Amino acid sequence: MTDTIFALSSGAPPAAIGVIRVSGPLAGRALEALSGRLPPPRRATLALLRAPNTSDLLDRALLLWFPGPATATGEDLAELHCHGGRAVVEAIASALATLPGLRAATPGEFTRRAFDNGRMDLNAVEGLADLLTAETQQQRRAALAMAEGHFSRRIEGWRQTLLQLSAMTEAALDFSDEDDVPDAEIEQRIGAGIATLAKEVEVDLARPTAERLRDGIRVALAGPPNAGKSTLLNALAGRDAAIVSDIAGTTRDRIEVPVAIGGIAFLLTDTAGLRDQTDDAIEAIGIARARDAVEAADIVLWLGDPTTPPRADAILVIAQADRLTHPLTAPDTIPLSAITGQGMDALYAELLARAARLLPAEGDYALQARQREAAGTLHHHLRAAAETGDLLILGEELRAARGAIDRLTGRAGTEDMLDTLFSGFCIGK
Repeated sequence: MTDTIFALSSGAPPAAIGVIRVSGPLAGRALEALSGRLPPPRRATLALLRAPNTSDLLDRALLLWFPGPATATGEDLAELHCHGGRAVVEAIASALATLPGLRAATPGEFTRRAFDNGRMDLNAVEGLADLLTAETQQQRRAALAMAEGHFSRRIEGWRQTLLQLSAMTEAALDFSDEDDVPDAEIEQRIGAGIATLAKEVEVDLARPTAERLRDGIRVALAGPPNAGKSTLLNALAGRDAAIVSDIAGTTRDRIEVPVAIGGIAFLLTDTAGLRDQTDDAIEAIGIARARDAVEAADIVLWLGDPTTPPRADAILVIAQADRLTHPLTAPDTIPLSAITGQGMDALYAELLARAARLLPAEGDYALQARQREAAGTLHHHLRAAAETGDLLILGEELRAARGAIDRLTGRAGTEDMLDTLFSGFCIGK
């Protein structure tokens, strides 16, 4: 029989309320042991909790009883909403631990049971993991879309289509030597279905990546020595993250600072000043790393000559505008002073506009590396099926495509990854 587990599922005490969750076949008995009765299903009931062995009063709490399988974990589930003081929570947990068949949950065990019992698929689990670690509103929205099953429902649609195409392929193979073929154009219909499905998968593969959403959009500040890059970095970060000096070449290596602007995560990189030649070996290394950062960045802020940006898509910034003795008329530039704040609003607006094109839209999801890999394998087999003229090979490619679907949902080939994923959850999840 499956163990019955329990854990504090709310925040660490002290708190106003503590929510202790119990899941497993003995969850109902646990409620009866502490309160003397089993409350009506799915109705909050106030009760006195007593220690089963001593009858000592523990607390007055709200009880919730959810018979399985229509529960968060897919099995009998109980919740005790008690006062959130340390002594109260510890007393109730200790009382539960004395009951036969009950034990404290391990990290992520509640979510693991939801997955094992079909209440969540792997994509929803990963979305929940991202939701728990979300630090910006954009991360929260995308993680919630994944946790709520938006991508899972799309995958289920793909799976149903694949099953239909596989059945049609088997029918075509079975009747290929007969005169009473049920549909003379069945192969054309299979081909059209595969092409449509492959296009749908392509759309998801082209979505923004979850890594960019989680780690932040990489913004490299580049320009010649003493162009004001470090001053601008500090202004964007809202603190003195980089050393500012009038001495050219102060920044020798990349300095990375995570910030949130408008609810979006950015990773700012201050780089060494760029110039063609230097006799300083250390500075040369810094310049090389600066060029690498510019190449890898999602967005480049160029604080140098606006006619010679390192990338055609760079945002051209006329820095230290408060020091200029004559107005600049260069097109498509942002005159800016990190000291006075001139031009900062315009720069923020441009950064957010660029970010909007790099991140998922409102209420949409982003795919992680594992999901992109499995979806890429699915697309590969669909393309191979579309290109072959042999029904036997086509059927085999569709079978392999169904295997990729199973890896996407976590039905196959993910055990080691699952252990790592669930171990990262808190104990009450």
